[in-house]
Amino acid sequence: MLRAIADVFRAVGGAVATVVTLPFRIVARIFGGASDTAHGHH
Repeated sequence: MLRAIADVFRAVGGAVATVVTLPFRIVARIFGGASDTAHGHH
């Protein structure tokens, strides 16, 4: 029983980590491109 619960938490933790880090990567890419174009215009 405890082992099954631990496996579920491990799977959920992995999914949550993926979902949480994905937006940060997208935002970092957007800000990275925005800063690049800003420097290019200046």
